[in-house]
Amino acid sequence: MSLPLREPIADMLTMLILRSSAADFMALIDDLISGVVNSVAGDKAQALNDFFKTNGGLTGLAQKFQNGGASEMFASWVGTGENSLINPDQIDKILGSGPIHDLAVKLGVDTKQASDYIATKLPELVDRLTPDAKIEPDAAAKPLPPAQPPIA
Repeated sequence: MSLPLREPIADMLTMLILRSSAADFMALIDDLISGVVNSVAGDKAQALNDFFKTNGGLTGLAQKFQNGGASEMFASWVGTGENSLINPDQIDKILGSGPIHDLAVKLGVDTKQASDYIATKLPELVDRLTPDAKIEPDAAAKPLPPAQPPIA
């Protein structure tokens, strides 16, 4: 499944905002975020949703990266340029062993494989969740909704 270009998505959202109630709009945002997670994580989407939620969403992860001295790396994922690469050792240092262990258990893998998975998927997930190159204050603190089945 390929995602539409960012500009048409923004145009669609603008039209929906103008025509929708706040509750309808938030439901749409939840569906869009689930779609992004599913497109990035596939069959591991629920585990990635849980990881994302327990780490405070975009805002919480941004704070962890800032505290870990990697705010420029995280900013590259939010921005419109090329995403900086991160290695599993950096993930371990920034996020700590607890979240990595929890994800490993949910995925049924060891912690090294979980760190590899996060290092591969997190930059893309953050990039796709920030199409306007910024973390929206209200939406960023909200955890991801439960994963929906991928659209065929």
